[in-house]
Amino acid sequence: MSTSLSPLLAPMLSSDAMRALCDDAAFVQRMLDFEGALARAEAATGVIPSPAADVISKACQAGQFDIATLADGATKSGNLAIPLVRMLTANVAKMDAEAARYVHWGATSQDVIDTATVLQLRDGIDVLLSDLERAVAGFAKQAQQHRQTVAVARTWLQHALPMPFGLKLAEYAAALHRSRMRLKRLRAEALVLQFGGAAGTLAALGDRGLIVAEQLAKELSLPLPEAPWHTHRDRIAEVASALAILAGTCGKIARDVSLLMQTDVAEAFEPAGEGRGGSSTLPHKRNPVAAATALAAATMAPNLAATIFAAQVQDHERSAGPWHAEWPTLPMLMLVTSGALSSIVEIAEGLEVDAVRMRANLDSTHGLVMTEAVAMALAEKTGKSEAHHIVESASRKAIESKQHLRDILSKDPRVTAHLSADRLESLFEPMSYQGVSQTLIDRLLASLNGN
Repeated sequence: MSTSLSPLLAPMLSSDAMRALCDDAAFVQRMLDFEGALARAEAATGVIPSPAADVISKACQAGQFDIATLADGATKSGNLAIPLVRMLTANVAKMDAEAARYVHWGATSQDVIDTATVLQLRDGIDVLLSDLERAVAGFAKQAQQHRQTVAVARTWLQHALPMPFGLKLAEYAAALHRSRMRLKRLRAEALVLQFGGAAGTLAALGDRGLIVAEQLAKELSLPLPEAPWHTHRDRIAEVASALAILAGTCGKIARDVSLLMQTDVAEAFEPAGEGRGGSSTLPHKRNPVAAATALAAATMAPNLAATIFAAQVQDHERSAGPWHAEWPTLPMLMLVTSGALSSIVEIAEGLEVDAVRMRANLDSTHGLVMTEAVAMALAEKTGKSEAHHIVESASRKAIESKQHLRDILSKDPRVTAHLSADRLESLFEPMSYQGVSQTLIDRLLASLNGN
């Protein structure tokens, strides 16, 4: 199905594999796959003659159809299936006039387009699952490598506490894994055959409707739903939501990486390369280009998903308008999601971590990042409120005098009465105050093994 991503911009915002399967010719082929499978299913169930099915199947080749002619016909008729069926019938008639009588037997345009969309989504999910495998594995490996690398945990963009950088990376892997599980579930449950005839009753096939539907589902390797779903778009909406969630997860990771790459932070970087991340005017620049792609896609995805949600409101048994809105929107959503994820794969497999700079940044506030550790230790003796007041007051003095917080506290009798010099010194060792972080890393990494 045609999309609004131009050939100039498409490589920036989508993966090669997703562009290939969202190509116009590829969608035409999926519609033809439906028509060929329908003919074979009807022949297998005795609805149409087997020789006719053979001729129809042979004619279902996208290369025999002119995209521009189809587009012009769709404009006049209201959808792509009508001119496609007309052209397919003409092509079959050239080979066998009798067989041409059975093209599109008992089906309707929406059966063709919806099933082609489902086949496209199935292939698209497979592309995303392949990239998710790489991204999850990349971040999992990095999490193990950096589980003892101390970094600053930031809240509201401010220094908060020390944390192992591996915990952050394990969280990335787990979030991506959850999208992997969603997509696997939806591939199995939500992507089902659409076959209902003109009004969802299969009346044109008499009492053979369900028998044909069962065989058609087998031909296309799709689950057969309880009934046609022409104007019940909840399954499509659920897939759209999963795509938008995945794009959002990629955007969150990209946001972190872009912030970590800031000159004043410089703790972690996208992989470098010749001509990558450069500036047209500043030779020294190393811009977060992969992160920018993921952020752009994550900005677009929610609005595309919103269109799919709005398209759920359809009239009666077949709708005019909302259904049409899905056609360009779903491929666009697939494309930008693939672009976000492929960028994250690059980061997951090539992230460069500067552990020395991470420690330097943690130490740059002269011990303030350890205030909670000191306050909690002191609170065991003085109570939480008093301990908080003492450490808060000492923090202000440390900032004003540009001294290390430990030096201020070591001179306060309210502190030294309860905490020895050795105890106070140990409280300023960042990796001694990581709570259950190592256990959390183990739990997150273990969750990646779930199916």
